[in-house]
Amino acid sequence: MTGYFAKVFDHTWAIMKGMWITLKYMLRPSVTVHYPTEKLVPFEKFRGALLFDAETCISCNLCVKACPSTCIQLENATNPQTGKKIAKVDWYTIDYGKCNFCRLCEEACPTKPKSVWHSLDYEVLFFSRDEMVRCWKAGTPFTGKYWDRKEKAFKDPLGQISIQDVPARR
Repeated sequence: MTGYFAKVFDHTWAIMKGMWITLKYMLRPSVTVHYPTEKLVPFEKFRGALLFDAETCISCNLCVKACPSTCIQLENATNPQTGKKIAKVDWYTIDYGKCNFCRLCEEACPTKPKSVWHSLDYEVLFFSRDEMVRCWKAGTPFTGKYWDRKEKAFKDPLGQISIQDVPARR
C-alpha cells in the first residue's frame, strides 16, 4: 500500500515540476518572430547572398580569379573615344546556382568598402534558372537584375524581402 502512495506522490511531483516550468515560461515575453514580415538578423560573419556595387568596383578581376566555382564574370568598361579599357566595370555577373558562398571573392577585393560582399540576407528567391544569374551595371540596385529569355529584357527580381535596406559591408 505504501508503494502505491509513493508512486502517486512521485508522479504528482513530476507533473507539478513540469507545470511549474510551463507556468514560468508562460509569464515571460514572447520570442516568436512573425516570419514573412519580420526576420531575425544573423551574426555579422554570416555568409548570405552576394551583392555588388558597380560604383566602387575598379575592375581588377581579382574576384573572378579567386572564385573556385567560376560563378563570377566581369566585363571592363571602355572609353568610347579611344576604345581602351578603363578602371570601371561595364557588366558584372554572379551565378548563384554555381556559387558555394566561400567568401574568397570578398577577401580578394582590394576596394574599401568592398565592391562585392556577402549580405546578411539568408534567403534569395528564384522562380526560374534565369533568375539565378544576377547582372549589375552602374546604377543597378544592390540585388541586381536578371535576363529574362522569354521577354528578352532585364528585369528586377520580385519577392525579395531584405533584412536591411543598405546591407552591411565588411
